[in-house]
Amino acid sequence: MPPKHRNSMPTELLLVLLSWLILPSVAVINQTETMPGCQAKCGNLNIPYPFGIGTNCSIGKWTTIKCNTTFNPPKPFIGDMEVVQISQTEIRIKNDIASSCYNQFGISIPEQEHQSWMSLAGTPYTFSSTKNKLTVIGCDTVVLTFGTDSVNYSSGCISVCDKRENVIEGSCSGSGCCQTSIPPGLTEFFAQVNTFNNYTSVWSFDPCGAAFLAETDMYSFKATDFFNVESLEEVPLVINFAVGNQTCKAAQNNSTTYACKENSYCIESVDGTGYLCNCSDGYAGNPYLNHGCQDVDECEDPDNSPCDGICTNIQGSYNCSCQDDSYGDGRKDGTGCTKNDKRIPVLQLTLGLGLGLFIVLVGGSWLYLTVKKRHLIKLKEKYFQQNGGLLLKQHISSHDAGVESTKIFTTEELKVATNNYDKHRILGRGGYGTVYKGILPDLSLVAIKKSKLIDESQLGQFINEFVILTQTNHRNVVKLIGCCLETEVPLLVYEFVSNGTLFHHLHENSGVLSTISWEDRLRIASETAGAIAYLHSAVSIPIIHRDIKSANILLDGNYTAKVADFGASRLNYLDQTQISTLVQGTTGYLDPEYFHTGQLTEKSDVFSFGVVLAELLMGEKPLCFERPQEQRSLAIYFLMLIKEDRLFQLLEEAGVANEGNTEQVHAVAGTIERCLNMKGVKRPSMKEVAAELEKLRGFNQQTAIQQRNEESMSEDYEDVNLYAIPSHSYTTDGASGQYSLEIQMINSMNFPR
Repeated sequence: MPPKHRNSMPTELLLVLLSWLILPSVAVINQTETMPGCQAKCGNLNIPYPFGIGTNCSIGKWTTIKCNTTFNPPKPFIGDMEVVQISQTEIRIKNDIASSCYNQFGISIPEQEHQSWMSLAGTPYTFSSTKNKLTVIGCDTVVLTFGTDSVNYSSGCISVCDKRENVIEGSCSGSGCCQTSIPPGLTEFFAQVNTFNNYTSVWSFDPCGAAFLAETDMYSFKATDFFNVESLEEVPLVINFAVGNQTCKAAQNNSTTYACKENSYCIESVDGTGYLCNCSDGYAGNPYLNHGCQDVDECEDPDNSPCDGICTNIQGSYNCSCQDDSYGDGRKDGTGCTKNDKRIPVLQLTLGLGLGLFIVLVGGSWLYLTVKKRHLIKLKEKYFQQNGGLLLKQHISSHDAGVESTKIFTTEELKVATNNYDKHRILGRGGYGTVYKGILPDLSLVAIKKSKLIDESQLGQFINEFVILTQTNHRNVVKLIGCCLETEVPLLVYEFVSNGTLFHHLHENSGVLSTISWEDRLRIASETAGAIAYLHSAVSIPIIHRDIKSANILLDGNYTAKVADFGASRLNYLDQTQISTLVQGTTGYLDPEYFHTGQLTEKSDVFSFGVVLAELLMGEKPLCFERPQEQRSLAIYFLMLIKEDRLFQLLEEAGVANEGNTEQVHAVAGTIERCLNMKGVKRPSMKEVAAELEKLRGFNQQTAIQQRNEESMSEDYEDVNLYAIPSHSYTTDGASGQYSLEIQMINSMNFPR
């Protein structure tokens, strides 16, 4: 009978086999990128968690990958977006090309007409502003693009060339190809290709134009792209990803939903919405999975070891040491290991170094605190001088009444006034900065504008503009109270206007035409026109506002109008008829002549005010996607109603013409039609518009308000015709005739609903 111990497995052998079983499982943990039991690839693309294929394989709805097996090999999709590459912070998708092609007779080819409309609204994704650019190709191409969701912006790009020899391949400087950036946080994108001459003059070498948002480093412009715009879909588009919509601090308070697992840490997302996870130093892998971040063995490869001596791996790090016959820290980036020399007194040297290090630490700590305090003082002085503080002091010492009454605030005063810029104190955000509500020590309310970064070359002009604005004294212009120059970007302090914007009262309050009487609307229009005329004609250096819109007209408790937001304004130092600038403004209000030529005049403000006056008269938004395509622009819609003699029928149905004086309504409509003339030279000056509106209010209503306005304006300024623009630039002489090229371009755009 054999011994019993041969029928049982020895304990030592069992432990050895278990160790072999454990090692492969650890290796699997180190290598896995997907949830256990989930499909790891779709076609040739790896799908790392928090993305996944199938139920319970991703972190949420918008990270679930649909693997379409009708393709060979299969292709991954998120919603309607075909995914090209996935990482834990961003994904690359195929882009959507806006294109327009014509035959040699200048007739559009419908099969090759396409608009680009992409929306990430309601998803954890945003278009990457650092890796993507809007690219436009073509030799007769103009593109207008805008976003309407989380970021309200508009931009454009023009690419022209008259000969094939003028096309510069590999460059997008405007000759055959141009590029422009997009703002951070963008979730909606629209682009449509338009043309000046239907490619008739360049058709032999360029029959098509295209526009697309894509990764800049992945595209190099070639003239052959003119004939093959479909191939541009292969240039990927980068979109940023974030977990949820909370900050790291808020997400960490809920351990159940917090996505970052052990051996990882949280980082804020690129666009400030949501957060991301990353493995801690000394660990690598997938931070979103349990046991996903595994220890990196820095000592595994002797050739790449960080140690000069003995390397010992520990969890998340490593230790370096020297052999017994050597001394040093053992690190390659440190002192390394040096063989002991018996002639060197190692003990004495060690004691001396230790004592010296102690003295250095004590002295260094004291020196650090002293230097830090001085650094803060010098930094404030640096910003003060950099922002033109010395120049401003010179103006104050000259005893100029306007500047002398303006206060220079400290950073501490404005931090206290805004409760350290509490987000609950935010009054609004715009393209030029954020406005906070502030409470000064005397309990007066102010609006504090914290601008975005500006170039140092613009700081000298900032002081000049600041001094000019302090000299403006008009009851219908928001008063500038002071500034702070001790920060990297100057802060401006304005008077606080309590009753919101005209846009809010016109379009966000229901039944507005019944709550704001015709008399009040006419008064608001007259006050606004008087303020703009004052800026154009009565100040020492004329100011062109450049962004007149109902959102920049504030109302106080008595519905008195206040023109605000001079972030885009330009000073006309030499009283020029035209100023060449980059086109800036708001879609729906932008002067088409300014958009086409880039030449800014005071008549650009007149056109924008004409749109505001139309809003007051009709209660309609400047852009309305509920109207037919050709009527979405309020300016075009108004001129069309005038041409078809239907305006006053609509006004009577809405109760506008019945509420006030019918003759006043007709007169206001005539003023709007003159302001919206396609040629700036044929528009009235703001001084003329203000006089017409004030006259319409009637002699019985010309009270002390008008007298105070006239006292604040120069009584003897003259209206000079500065707007001689060549007539050959347009196709019509009147606002009610055939529209100009620019209005045709805006009218033809198929804006998304």
